[in-house]
Amino acid sequence: MRSSLGAVCALAVLATALSAGCQNAPGGVDENGRPAGQRTVTVSPSPIRTSGYGAVFLGIDECSSFGRTSFTEVSCTGERAAARVVARHDGTVRDGPRCPATTDFVLHISEQRPASDEDGDGAVPRGYACMRNLQPPHPGDPGGGGGPRTIVGDCVRGLDDGQVRETACDGEGEQRPEYRVTEAVDARSRCPASTTLYVRLGGSSPVGCAVPV
Repeated sequence: MRSSLGAVCALAVLATALSAGCQNAPGGVDENGRPAGQRTVTVSPSPIRTSGYGAVFLGIDECSSFGRTSFTEVSCTGERAAARVVARHDGTVRDGPRCPATTDFVLHISEQRPASDEDGDGAVPRGYACMRNLQPPHPGDPGGGGGPRTIVGDCVRGLDDGQVRETACDGEGEQRPEYRVTEAVDARSRCPASTTLYVRLGGSSPVGCAVPV
């Protein structure tokens, strides 16, 4: 069975975290449930027709093409392949499982339920795909300065509203880093004495212990 029509929109690689933004003050999410203090780029969905690479549109281990406004499912061995799906979930990011720690970016997949036709296209449920670039750079790696999650090894800088934003540890990003997350623990009291900033990470170890860089 050929893959279905799908529409996707991308969060920019250096955009907002999936389920755990960085913050050092309470109230770190906006009215849309996204981490506050982090710029989100949302691209309008556009219809795409896939080429039969899997029964599920952008299923695990399938690949997407390059693109800024739309992404097409392509063969992972082809020259158009840019990123691989490392996890795929139905529903919304807010309500679903977190992407793997080193995810580079997330594709939000719009629901499509076209009528049956001679092409055999079917339904694509609303969901999201956690993507990993096939080639460097990998902003989701520790210190990479991006990705949907903040993890141990990442660096952040302070914002005027009391929030913090992830930035590359090597200083090659738009803003120089101020703190590095050295540990992830379940409570602030478990951070080492050298900790000068607490970063909200989410998950089973939701507190990031950060020190100046």
